[in-house]
Amino acid sequence: MLEIRWHARAGQGAVTGAKGLADVLTTTGKEVQGFAFYGSAKRGAAMTAYNRIDSEPILNHEKFMRPDYVLVIDPGLTFITDITENEKPDTTYIITTHLSKDELLEKKPDLASKKVYTLNCIKIAMDTIKRPIPNTPMLGALMKVSGMLELEFFKNTFKEVLGKKMPQALIDANMLAIDHAYAQVQ
Repeated sequence: MLEIRWHARAGQGAVTGAKGLADVLTTTGKEVQGFAFYGSAKRGAAMTAYNRIDSEPILNHEKFMRPDYVLVIDPGLTFITDITENEKPDTTYIITTHLSKDELLEKKPDLASKKVYTLNCIKIAMDTIKRPIPNTPMLGALMKVSGMLELEFFKNTFKEVLGKKMPQALIDANMLAIDHAYAQVQ
């Protein structure tokens, strides 16, 4: 089973990202979960979202997991929450930050021995969708780092998911955000 934990603040789109990823992966025949846990349901409060992906039925519905991927879409949470909680030896971290990877590791040395990828999802979101909602760029980075789906397949399927709730111009901007993140994650 593949497990993904998202760290975000309420209003940054982590729940939408987790559920959107689940919707896309469901089309591949996988069993998928996408859900969230809110400490405080206020915009800006720290929260986590989760995905589980397997080829067999998923019987675990608890928030506890040992994540294969940790996606941090709010840069500050890297420093104020334990993003490494219950990690596996090979957990991969994708972190939104304006810092270079070296600068981040200098400020957060406990990540130095881990598989860490960085990019500025907030800047990408502002440049493309004109809103500080970094979930879609993070999905682009996840596609690049994980290789779980071919980028064009992911984008085409995600367009269908977004098409149910967004105007075409915003869908196009989100596709651009995915492309930018895919190219920029390091």
